[in-house]
Amino acid sequence: MSEEMEQWVAEMLRINDLDAKMTDKQIKIIKAAVETFSEKGYAASSTSEIAQKAGVAEGTIFRHYKTKKDLLLSIVAPMMTKLIAPFVLKDFNKVLHSAYPKYEDFLRAVIKNRMEFARNNLPIIKIMLHELPFQSELQAQFKEHIAKKVFNRLQEVVEHFQSDGQIIAIPSHVAVRVSVSVLIGFCFARFFLLPELDWDEEQEIEYSIDFIMHGLAPRE
Repeated sequence: MSEEMEQWVAEMLRINDLDAKMTDKQIKIIKAAVETFSEKGYAASSTSEIAQKAGVAEGTIFRHYKTKKDLLLSIVAPMMTKLIAPFVLKDFNKVLHSAYPKYEDFLRAVIKNRMEFARNNLPIIKIMLHELPFQSELQAQFKEHIAKKVFNRLQEVVEHFQSDGQIIAIPSHVAVRVSVSVLIGFCFARFFLLPELDWDEEQEIEYSIDFIMHGLAPRE
């Protein structure tokens, strides 16, 4: 495993509080699975190959995970939970009202925070993006944890700023879709489509936010 991949997996385990709960063999299995799934995809990966990379017997994998799919879910599911964590905090509304007087401030804080999370978890996010269209269990978790919870929270945010007159009076779900599409599109290009470019992240974030705000600003 490369040093960069090693750092990513260590960060993933730390963020998800897994490093203290797993045996050394489990951590080796997770590291080998992340590397293999990220490089080859889930379908083309075998538990024998993962076991070989981890330096354990293949039977050891099945003592901890009943199937290869269980191993996949054990990697991706905690990441989904941490991905949405800032959006489901009980004091979210308090933070919104006190810290972000403008919608653009809220967008800027969210995109910077989640970009840092993505940067530290790229291999796992890559696995999720690869497997989401093909794994019904991941689709169900994505809809439950991300699509529903995050979307509902963002609708609350939009409606708050609409009531302040900062956002045009269109259906809140449309404003959310516009905002999310632009920001996710930027992140996808930055980390997966064109990572080799010399990105000025700060400027690109401002361009994206300006684009969103020009579209959502109330008409004079």
